[in-house]
Amino acid sequence: MPFQTLLTRREGVIEHLTLNRPDVRNAFNETMIAELTQWAAAMNADDDVRVAVVAGAGKVFSAGADIAWMANALNYTHDENVQDANAAARMFAALDTLPIPLIGRIHAAALGGGSGLAAVCDVVVADEGAVFGFTEVKLGILPAVISPYALAKIGRSAARELFLTGMRFDAARAKDIGLAHAVVPAAELDAKVGFYVNEFLSAGPDAISRAKALIPRVWARGASDAAGLTSEAIAAQRVSGEGQEGLRAFLEKRKASWDASRKS
Repeated sequence: MPFQTLLTRREGVIEHLTLNRPDVRNAFNETMIAELTQWAAAMNADDDVRVAVVAGAGKVFSAGADIAWMANALNYTHDENVQDANAAARMFAALDTLPIPLIGRIHAAALGGGSGLAAVCDVVVADEGAVFGFTEVKLGILPAVISPYALAKIGRSAARELFLTGMRFDAARAKDIGLAHAVVPAAELDAKVGFYVNEFLSAGPDAISRAKALIPRVWARGASDAAGLTSEAIAAQRVSGEGQEGLRAFLEKRKASWDASRKS
């Protein structure tokens, strides 16, 4: 599928997605939002992909919103602004609910919507010099569309500091609050991303998809409330072909048929 603002590359069962507007630091505009939504729909329909990695071309992962796009919004009516925001909301929701793991490869900076994109990744690997920030209030606007995903990652306390100040923070702080999962020197980014890819490829693809879908369903419930849901989920997986194969492989001390991991 040809895109104007994205590059894609398939490596076996691994999909590589690159934000490709390096001249504007991979800033979001209407076209990129639409294309990311289209890409997510394509991944939903593609049973051959088991993991995806999103990165940014050029010097920065993503600097947030495109200045020209924001300038257009000055002339939008309230209803046009709602329509514009709804398009972005659909994009983040589509990425957040991908049935496959999404790894964020973050270098240099992830600001505004760039931090929002990090928030919808299942795993974020950041270079130790990377800078993050929910910087919207510095422009007199709000991190509204990304807030459900950011709050789920960083919690209310960190959000009250970072949403309300718009301050930038380093990769170490991002890891402390749960926005990033691994922080490494820039030269080691690809190796660490590869480590996570390998871990995902060693696990059952259906199990990963169902585990990912289970998280938001259980997260807002208490243990007693979720008991029926979780019992049904594990029972269904145990009797599935993948669950049966995984248990047999463990007992027989062999790799499961779906294990595509590489020896380190």
